[in-house]
Amino acid sequence: MTYNKTNNLLGWLCFTIASLTYILTLEPSVSFWDCGEFISCAYKLQVSHQPGYPLFAMIGKAFSLLSMGNRSKVAYFTNLGSALASGATIMFLFWSITTLAKKLLVVKGEPVNKNQTLQIMGAGLTGALAFTFTDTFWFSAVETIVFAWSSLCTAVVFWAILKWDTVADEPRADRWLVFIAYVIGLSIGIHLLNLLTIPALVMVYYFRRHKNINFKSGLMAFIISILILAFVQFGLRGYTISLAAHLDLFLINTLGLGFGSGAMVFFALIIVSLILGIRYSIRRQKHYLNVGLLCVVFVYFGYGSFAYIPIRAAAGTNLNNSHPSDAFTLYEYLNRTQYGETPLLKGPYFDAKITDVTDGTPLYRKGKSKYEVAYNKPNYVYDHTTLLPRMWSTEENTTYAQDVQFYRDWLQLGDNAAPTFGDNLRWMFSWQMNQMYWRYFMWNFVGRYNDDDNEGQTNMHGIGGNWTSGLFNNSNNTPKYILNNVTYTPLYALPLMIGLIGMYFQFKKRKQDALVVILLFFFTGLAVVLYVNQPSIQPRERDYSYVGSFYAFAIWIGLGLIALINLIPKKINPRFATIGATIICLLAGPVLLASKEWRNHDRSTKMAAHDMAYNYLISCPKNAILFDLGDNDTYSLWYDQEVENIRPDVRIVNMSLLTGDWSVRQMQHKINEADALPITMPFDKYKLGTRDVIRYNDVKIPGYTEVKDIFDFITSDDKRTHVEYTNGSTENFLPTKNFKLTVNANDVMNNKVITPEQKGLLTDTMKWQFPPNYITKENLAMIDILAHNNWKRPICFTTSISRANMIGLQPYLYEEGFTFRLLPLKTDSSLSDQLSKTNSLVMYSNVMNKFRFGNFKNARYLDQQSTQVFYPQLLSTFSDLSLGLIKDGHPELALKTLKKYEEVMPDINPNLLAAQTKITLADTSYKLKYSKLGNKLMNSVHDYITDQLDYNYHQLQQDTGKLNPREVQIGMTFLNNMAAITREGHQDALSKQMIARLTEYEGKFKSILQVN
Repeated sequence: MTYNKTNNLLGWLCFTIASLTYILTLEPSVSFWDCGEFISCAYKLQVSHQPGYPLFAMIGKAFSLLSMGNRSKVAYFTNLGSALASGATIMFLFWSITTLAKKLLVVKGEPVNKNQTLQIMGAGLTGALAFTFTDTFWFSAVETIVFAWSSLCTAVVFWAILKWDTVADEPRADRWLVFIAYVIGLSIGIHLLNLLTIPALVMVYYFRRHKNINFKSGLMAFIISILILAFVQFGLRGYTISLAAHLDLFLINTLGLGFGSGAMVFFALIIVSLILGIRYSIRRQKHYLNVGLLCVVFVYFGYGSFAYIPIRAAAGTNLNNSHPSDAFTLYEYLNRTQYGETPLLKGPYFDAKITDVTDGTPLYRKGKSKYEVAYNKPNYVYDHTTLLPRMWSTEENTTYAQDVQFYRDWLQLGDNAAPTFGDNLRWMFSWQMNQMYWRYFMWNFVGRYNDDDNEGQTNMHGIGGNWTSGLFNNSNNTPKYILNNVTYTPLYALPLMIGLIGMYFQFKKRKQDALVVILLFFFTGLAVVLYVNQPSIQPRERDYSYVGSFYAFAIWIGLGLIALINLIPKKINPRFATIGATIICLLAGPVLLASKEWRNHDRSTKMAAHDMAYNYLISCPKNAILFDLGDNDTYSLWYDQEVENIRPDVRIVNMSLLTGDWSVRQMQHKINEADALPITMPFDKYKLGTRDVIRYNDVKIPGYTEVKDIFDFITSDDKRTHVEYTNGSTENFLPTKNFKLTVNANDVMNNKVITPEQKGLLTDTMKWQFPPNYITKENLAMIDILAHNNWKRPICFTTSISRANMIGLQPYLYEEGFTFRLLPLKTDSSLSDQLSKTNSLVMYSNVMNKFRFGNFKNARYLDQQSTQVFYPQLLSTFSDLSLGLIKDGHPELALKTLKKYEEVMPDINPNLLAAQTKITLADTSYKLKYSKLGNKLMNSVHDYITDQLDYNYHQLQQDTGKLNPREVQIGMTFLNNMAAITREGHQDALSKQMIARLTEYEGKFKSILQVN
């Protein structure tokens, strides 16, 4: 068999192995995070969040058609698209490794002998299959997410430049460069990470075409590569839309033409200019100009997928993030204006104070006949700035207080200590680079303890979410709950060692190729860290951002095989040496990774995200308004409703998005079977630049004020209702925080808000205090709804929403499953937690008869969101329901609730919150004389807590610095409570056991507990 045929067949073999792996471990439905939004937008060709993923949506739409009309299968087939794209990525990785390996072993122009073929193919298989089973890549390969397809684009362009390199002397070889430009253009419609391959691609071109290779010319080539990257990212991608928008502005506002005329003229000018330039290059035989212009044309061809965004936005799809239907809103959409600006080269420290504010770039919005200035983006002047700002959070950020505290804790800065440039660099190296990049790198090639992102981001020395080789782990220095968990994946650092050997060998033998790979490694890894400049704790782990870097390292894992063969003494038969080294590397790489990572990635039996969203929706009464917050609440809800048509009557309102005028406006229109929200404000009352913030200014109004009167006052254009500032400007203000809503009993009963049996509990007036010192658009819309709903539509909040977003309504919110419902019942001021109330019989019906439980009991693997969020939420739901039923006089139903819990829930302890809830469930079980469940729960929590305490005692003895005093104190508190509960539950033997362990640990931790 010829070399090329072998190479092609083994490449397809890698595709088959990888694709089958991902298909077998595929999540059968929607996953957490962005997946629900992406599937929903693909299924109905809608507009997803900034900066837009139009090509990804169109590809997803194609795969969704394989469901043949079965809506419940749409997610499976879009997930299948990711699996196949990831399999193709592995195939192109194989071919890239074999190309680089061939350059290491074979002199150009000479035939490849059999032993060289074995080594080259062995290298390709080792590196490609190792990457197949790496943690980060596998995670994205089994769900509908952009990173699977983005990785394929990266793999294709890197393979294509190596392909060009092998045929660069042949006629028409530069067509490969045009192909690369087209793929790069297409990739913009999937994800921008692919652009970071450009420096490596340019250096391949430089090494192949430049005749005098030296440091000076190499540095110039590198600078040119950065300029090309900037030209594509900011010029072709960004300023094309910006210039079109400003020409539109000129032709409309100055010459009086129609909207879109300027954009059409500008795009026509680009097309004509490129055609004339290409004709000129052909006539004058300017080859490089011709190739460059063709590359620009094909980048534009690929980038043309973004025409989808304004077309679908103008169509008014249900999901229409930012509504980017004109050139200005499209430009802001592409540049993620909604998320604010990140300082890169110069900016404020976190303790900087604003000393001045000036008007910056105007933001334009379409008016009736011309563009209008919504407002000028403010330019802030700070008293404390630095070059290369890393700790840059400012008071405008919603997470400012959290960021500041974390900076100080991480760097051990005092409360009043001013950060220095040295602190700035320490943060960059220790947190941004080490904790948020190298930790992920080590996960993939060394091993990790578990997937706990809470501790992983915040504690460099902790074990939760950290990396480990597993070589020195045992039950003394590692808790059993980690060692016995499926997310514990020790790799013994073997993939890392093979990769480092391969990297060294390539640098030694072919420095130019090694430099290309390291540029790919750097720009898709640490360069992303520097550019993104993450401010403090992230809502989730960000390892997916650096998958291109891990891809590059997999090349070195493959080349590590050749390096190891070269270390074998020459007297050993070369064929045997090659086969032996290949077997060793395959075992230490792909086989080891697959055996350790499989159980950590097999999502084939999990339905958590789908069922969590289902429970939110099914907990709502008919035609409800459901307020939620955050990605994992919203995106899965969108999927269930938009794709599977579950509860299309419920109107989902994301409070984070409701801060935008476009979102409020969309809520004033019907979608699916859900009517428009009762938002009465005309657009001019809340459009961008109008009532963005309404500040509190107490005018000492006695008592409580009707919500409708407050709403009318804060939306009035009458200057008498405004406050005037020293600069002469005026704006609306909030005159009181004491709100009331008079309850019309007939409206309540006619709309069946409560049952006839609850009528005696009905209040005539709801009174509450509005907590914040200002009203933003989402609060303004909510106040409008409260003022004008008249109990026609049920108002619900997801149980996971923050209390701040409830605007003080807690005394009137009752749990009915996964939601709190607003009910006009008399308040109980004796309750320490106003959210502990349940509408118990409604909740019982929802949980017992309608809920789904994500196949928790039988799932082979549950991801971090399933165990850390959904599982504790289910625990709390069962606990609250059983307590609520007891309180309302239904102990027999409470017992059935506990038995349902026992039937559907697994016995796991993912965190202390879950353990605390299980203690409460145990207490309830004893009160209902169901000691079997109570003892089971107590023993489970006891084992979990004592495991943690034993681990911490070992750290205390060894003085490792890994002792967690908070964990110790909480564990001791839990043991104390458990001893009391078991004693009151007449479980004397168990209570004595708890007391004995408590006494034992009090002695062990005397030094940190300060026990006398």
